[in-house]
Amino acid sequence: MNLTIIGVGLIGGSFAKDFKKLYPDSNIAGIDKNELNGKKALELGIIDEIGNYSTLATSDIVFVSIPVNSLTSELPKILDAVSEDAVVMDAGSTKKLICKTVDGHPKRRNFLACHPIAGTEFSGPSAAINGLYEGKTNIICEVEKTAFKLQEKALEIFQKMKMRIRYMNPDAHDKHIAYVSHLSHISSFMLGKTVIEKEKNERDIFDMAGSGFESTVRLAKSSPDMWTPIFEQNKENVIETLEEYIQNLETFKKLLINNDFENVYEEMNNTNRIKQILKGIPLTK
Repeated sequence: MNLTIIGVGLIGGSFAKDFKKLYPDSNIAGIDKNELNGKKALELGIIDEIGNYSTLATSDIVFVSIPVNSLTSELPKILDAVSEDAVVMDAGSTKKLICKTVDGHPKRRNFLACHPIAGTEFSGPSAAINGLYEGKTNIICEVEKTAFKLQEKALEIFQKMKMRIRYMNPDAHDKHIAYVSHLSHISSFMLGKTVIEKEKNERDIFDMAGSGFESTVRLAKSSPDMWTPIFEQNKENVIETLEEYIQNLETFKKLLINNDFENVYEEMNNTNRIKQILKGIPLTK
């Protein structure tokens, strides 16, 4: 089986590593606009060869993991280049504009709109790891627009990688992901910004930072090249989540100003229910 990875960083590289483990006789080509990334992926054994768009003609599977602004411009070209029997999958964190971009493409049936919710704060081929996708949710949008035999081909791979599959329409995906992913990244970036600005006057602030700060600010290490286009494409939903988040911060601030620590406790205690939600335990009244 021939696999082509477009974007051989953390997401694409990790997919390639797991794919090779599942299909050891496969040939994996890598395409990346950054030549150093391609060479590094080859050196690390993540890919078997450096490819180009002509490679797509003989690819059985194409996995596209590039910033979403590049995805909207490149995806039609990718579909132009693949064979009728190839399935093209993406890993974009937004779905509405991406699906709209290829809606009228002659090979729309070859495209499976995916968002595997997996990753770390690191980037590049060196960040690729085995097992990144195990136990992770993969959201698939507009599955009915993909040829059934190509759906089956992709789902077999996802199942072997032990992903959980959810089906969702693009609008719902972008709205929900703004809350559970995009907002958390903005929060992390802005917390990091706040502390960095404070550190200019208080040089020892980072000496006092514990594991709580480190885990909360972890996402601020993420690539602005990847996240700026995500915020741009999902601007409307991101603004809505920010407005709600800012309102909650303002409410908490007023409780502190008013010395209303009984309700400070209640706010935190009620939010503790998130532990049950994340473990999949139904909430009881």
